[in-house]
Amino acid sequence: MEKTQKSIKRLKSGKALNQVVAEYYLECMQAPREGRPVVWMPPMNGAIEMCYAMDLQPVFPENWSPVCAAFGLTPRNFEVAEGMGYSRDLCGYLRNIIGYVNGPMQAEAAMPLGRLPEPDILLSPNGGCVPVMKIFHALERRFPSAKVFAGDLPQVAVEEIKQHHMDYAVQEGARLIEFLEHAGKRKLNEERLREVVALSDQACALWDEIMTYRRVIPAPFSAAEIGIMFVMVTRQGTAKAVDFLTLVRDEIQERAHQHQGVIADEKLRLFWDNIPLWYNMGLFNYFEKMGGVVVAETYSAAWSLRLDPSRPFESLALKSLRSYPMVSCVSVERRKQMLLNACREYHIDGVIMHRNKSCLPITLGQMDIKRALETELGIPTVFIDADHMDARNFSVAQFQARADAFMEMLLARKGYAHG
Repeated sequence: MEKTQKSIKRLKSGKALNQVVAEYYLECMQAPREGRPVVWMPPMNGAIEMCYAMDLQPVFPENWSPVCAAFGLTPRNFEVAEGMGYSRDLCGYLRNIIGYVNGPMQAEAAMPLGRLPEPDILLSPNGGCVPVMKIFHALERRFPSAKVFAGDLPQVAVEEIKQHHMDYAVQEGARLIEFLEHAGKRKLNEERLREVVALSDQACALWDEIMTYRRVIPAPFSAAEIGIMFVMVTRQGTAKAVDFLTLVRDEIQERAHQHQGVIADEKLRLFWDNIPLWYNMGLFNYFEKMGGVVVAETYSAAWSLRLDPSRPFESLALKSLRSYPMVSCVSVERRKQMLLNACREYHIDGVIMHRNKSCLPITLGQMDIKRALETELGIPTVFIDADHMDARNFSVAQFQARADAFMEMLLARKGYAHG
């Protein structure tokens, strides 16, 4: 599928991101040789900090899928998964990682960033979205020698978390630590855990500050730069995340103070709802030819959860409870309020609704949100039919036709004469 255009990245710190990504995957590949047990886990949970505190190597198979999409490697992985009977209607993350571990990984095929090391330990969740759980069920069969921890947390909305939920999550954390100490042959040092939690909290504080600068008019950076989120997925609890985000914050702060926007003449501020198209990030730049900048998106809000280093176990328990309900297990009403608030804070003129074939939980409720945007804020929306992983489910021509008409309407509303 032809791309709209190459993604334009304007932050100088974007070059540093390339090094951060390469170093992370190099670290993953070196872990077995250095005697560090490899732990495969889902993203967005307190086990990340535990692993870094215990010198275990966390690996995120779900995060590997956007990497494969960015490098154009998903088609062969999809082919393997679909040959095994996995339907094209299933989540693209699931189909990609299933195809990868049963195809290129087995053949040790060359990859731009090497390959994932086989897991010594699998943290198999009993929560979050169904595809994530099913990914790990399949990984248990693919890697039968890996030691498996079957996690268990209540699926409860963020606003409904009570003390008994916290107590249970803390107990599960203690059970996980006991398992990791036995399986990884390492003892957890509580003081080291406090240090890791403090670093994780610093990264979240920096992330929040970075996102705040996007409220500035003109916006100092756009959704095309959202790849900086990589450290929030893979590096929470490390000095590397803090150092990189400090670099990003300083650059964006300077751009904001100098009123240096993404484009010379910002006319329209746009919001993207749902996961980006990892294989076509240039899509975010498409709106710029008509003066539009995607200044905010749903996905970036999920990765920052402030922690209290003085109470590391409780903080990580709360992080684990809150993480998935921030995105895929959140009520339509809460999603609506989150998006309405974001539109007010970021001075949004129009919302792009990505009707995502690969992630129905985040797509459900978009019509209700559309009505609320129009009736409560007077903000128009446009629907883009696509898939965050599978380019076969995205039509560039259809996207361009809808985007152009939408932008022309927004410009007319604000009194601009297009063309």
